[in-house]
Amino acid sequence: MANLQGRIALVTGASQGIGRACALELARAGATVALAARNEAKLAEAAAEIEAAGGKAAVFSLDVASADSISAGAKAILERFGKVEILVNNAGITRDGLVLRMKRPDWDDVLTTNLTGAFLLTQAILSPMLRNRWGRIINITSVVGRTGQAGQVNYAASKAGLIGMTLSLAREVASRGITVNAVAPGYIETPMTAVLDEKQRTAMMAQIPLGRPGTDLEIAQSVAFLASDGAAYITGHVLDVNGGMFMGG
Repeated sequence: MANLQGRIALVTGASQGIGRACALELARAGATVALAARNEAKLAEAAAEIEAAGGKAAVFSLDVASADSISAGAKAILERFGKVEILVNNAGITRDGLVLRMKRPDWDDVLTTNLTGAFLLTQAILSPMLRNRWGRIINITSVVGRTGQAGQVNYAASKAGLIGMTLSLAREVASRGITVNAVAPGYIETPMTAVLDEKQRTAMMAQIPLGRPGTDLEIAQSVAFLASDGAAYITGHVLDVNGGMFMGG
């Protein structure tokens, strides 16, 4: 397991699914974790689970679709801990629909939450990383940001945008000892994928060489690795955790 003893981590969308699993795994590895999302009750449950296992966690209300909320949340987190050393940009939404029927708000909401939110929060948290010459930024993208997906032009565009952001930021901050990577999950069993019907699920399984969905823990373990000293020489990389759905550079 990664050793993150003494590190301060921030995970967005930490109330459920992949974000919650990442928060639990980083805490298990020794990090103090700031859990951020809109649902404070669910965050409190996750924090209680971390603390019951002997870890350290704090809860912050943060809506990545709101620039004001990001600014206030980042300020509160930095006031509490002085720095964030590991940032996991995980919060995301879907508003699926075919392109001809997609309403402008469905495009805007997904891009604002999934891409602009990650950009603004990174910007708000980055200065202490630069000063301390150590940091890990891990963006949770998606296999559809690599392959595209009918009915998800907004979601795929936001996740492909996150990949471009990851690569560009990695070049900007590498000289300060900060790595920036992305994890691209495939079909993972989470509340977001629970809405798929049996036909969609079967079609998805047919595309997975390993023949099964992934778990949120498998994503979280990849994130913990990229946050660790064992990944110190990896930056600007997209780690595909998808059971073989997409294979390539």
